[in-house]
Amino acid sequence: MDEQRCALCGAQSRLIASQLGVCLDCIRTQPEAALSITAEAHARARRLFDLPETAPTAEDGTQCVLCFRQCRIPEGGRGFCGMRTVQKGRLVHLAGTPKRGLLHWYRDPLPTNCVADWVCSGHKQFGQHNLAVFYASCTLDCLFCQNWHYRETDPTRDRQGTIRALSAEELANMSNRRTYCVCFFGGDPASQMPHALAVGKHLAQRDVVVCWETAGTMHPRLMCRALELSLASGGCMKFDLKAFDENLHVALTGDSNQRTLENFAKAANRFSDRPSPPPVVASTLLVPGYIDAQEVGRIARFIAHLNPDIPYALLGFHPHFVMHDLPLTSKGHAQAALEAAHEAGLKNVRLGNIHLLSEEVG
Repeated sequence: MDEQRCALCGAQSRLIASQLGVCLDCIRTQPEAALSITAEAHARARRLFDLPETAPTAEDGTQCVLCFRQCRIPEGGRGFCGMRTVQKGRLVHLAGTPKRGLLHWYRDPLPTNCVADWVCSGHKQFGQHNLAVFYASCTLDCLFCQNWHYRETDPTRDRQGTIRALSAEELANMSNRRTYCVCFFGGDPASQMPHALAVGKHLAQRDVVVCWETAGTMHPRLMCRALELSLASGGCMKFDLKAFDENLHVALTGDSNQRTLENFAKAANRFSDRPSPPPVVASTLLVPGYIDAQEVGRIARFIAHLNPDIPYALLGFHPHFVMHDLPLTSKGHAQAALEAAHEAGLKNVRLGNIHLLSEEVG
C-alpha cells in the first residue's frame, strides 16, 4: 500500500487517506487549515452523487427541524439528506414519513453480527430473526462510510434494486411469528425518523423488540421517543460515537458531533431505568490513522463519566468509500484502543469485527 503525503506538514504515511489530504496530527494542531482541505474532500464526495455539498442556509428558505442540520431549503432545493425539498414555500417530504419510507429490509437470522450482540437478548434467540431495516439516506457525510451505496438512491422513485418505498404499516407487516427484534440502521434512521418511529410503534405492539443503530443526530424529542420504544420493548439504542474531538469529527463526517454527544448524554441518563439488557450501547469504528487509542480514550472517558456500565464496542475497519486506500485496523491498534477504553473506567468493552483485524504494524 502506497504512502500518502499530508498537504499541510508534508508527512508521508500509509495511514493518511489521500482523498482527505491531511494527517491526524494536523487536524489536531492546525484545525482551521486542515478543515478547509477536508471540506473540499466532502464537497467532491457529495458531487459524485448530486447531493447538496453543504446543508442549505437560504435566508428565505423553509426550515426542516428533524435533525441537527436545521436545513433552510430554498424553493426547489433539497435538504442535506436529500429526502426533503420545498414546493411553493412548503416543506415536502420525499421520504421518511409514516406513509413513505425509502429503505431496504431483510430477515437476519439470530444470533447475528449486531453491534450489541454480546449484551442484547437477541443473541440467545436461535431460530428467530431480526427484521433489519436499512434506511437509504443519512444526515452525515462519513468519508469512511461502510454502507455508502445508499447515496445512489433517487428519492422520487419507488423501487431501485433492493431499495423500496414502503409505508410504516407495510413494513411492519413484513414481520411474522419468528420476528424477535427490529433494528433501524442505514445510512441512518435519523434522516427518516417519523417513518421509523411509526414502524417501531406498530412492531412494539406485536411484542417485537425495537433497536436502533444511529449517529444520534436527530432532534432530541425524536431521540427520546425512540428510546422509549426501546426501553418498553426490551431493545437498545446503539450510538455510533465516531470521534470526541469536534475538529476530527468535522474532518471525517463533515460536521459537528455536538448533537450526538448531547443526545447520548440524555439517553445515558435513562440507563439505570433498565440496566439489563442495557438500553444504551456505544460503538466506535477504529479508522486507521485517525481514530487512535488517544481518541478512543477521550470517547471512553466521556461515556464513563455518564455511566461506566454502558457497553462500548470497538469495531474493526474495512477500507471503503473515498478512504479506500487506508489499511485494515491492525491488532495492535485494536489492543491499544481496548486498553485505553478500560483505563478510562469503562467496565464492559468489546472488540467487534475481529475477523477484519490485520497482523500489520500500525
